[in-house]
Amino acid sequence: MESRGLSYIGTGREVDITNRGVIFSHAKAQGDAVKWIINCAAYTGVDKAENDSENCRRLNTEAAENIACLAQYIGAGLIHISTDYVFNGRGNRPYTEEDAADPLCVYGLTKRDGETRALKENANTYILRTSWLYGSYGENFVHNILRLMNDQESVKVVDDQRGSPTWARDLADVIITLLNLAGADKPAPYGIYHFSNEGEISWFEFAREIQAQGLAMGILARECELVPCGSGEFKCNAKRPVYSVLDKTKIKNTLGIMIPSWDKSLHKFLSGKTNA
Repeated sequence: MESRGLSYIGTGREVDITNRGVIFSHAKAQGDAVKWIINCAAYTGVDKAENDSENCRRLNTEAAENIACLAQYIGAGLIHISTDYVFNGRGNRPYTEEDAADPLCVYGLTKRDGETRALKENANTYILRTSWLYGSYGENFVHNILRLMNDQESVKVVDDQRGSPTWARDLADVIITLLNLAGADKPAPYGIYHFSNEGEISWFEFAREIQAQGLAMGILARECELVPCGSGEFKCNAKRPVYSVLDKTKIKNTLGIMIPSWDKSLHKFLSGKTNA
């Protein structure tokens, strides 16, 4: 963000966001420097959350409320990252911001409740719902499928769940756009926005494109057989939305942006890995 003219203070586990006193003390130590808070923290272990609901709620719901209260108290704006899992996935068209949230699992439920509390505590809040997020750091589908395809002769991939991948850098660009507009005294209306890369695919189709590009770039050493399968073939604790494509009309019209297609963003991401 500093390369884009924005200074920031990053925090990790050393600042316990589930403890309101801790985050208020941390903010106080920064003086008047904090104008915006971007909450990217979340409990994202979807299956684990089913048997760890208390910790999931503390991180996804109570912490979101704490951060929103802090933002309100110090007069800061809030950008809170949420998820397509707030929807039940029984639809057959991209979900808009006006569609009712109806999560199927603990993770989705706690993220929905986090949205509600953040908006209640701080009117100057942007909720950015995103989906199938991947990037350079942390566990994500792109990293995992590349590893599996390099290690195994064949890999089964779910072909009955549809959504839209999102490159973390594209999401970061949208966040920076929101901050720049606010800094120019032209803030976008606060509230909920959807953002992902353009296009809709299944996890199997995503894996197939990762394989094609990975082979072309030399990231994959050899071909691996990809086998499409149904969700029922994998034992999972949590129910997942079958269809969770997000409609991006609102954010495109509000910010005046063009959103890259998922395959082009994937290519840029993988090209970066070959040049690293």
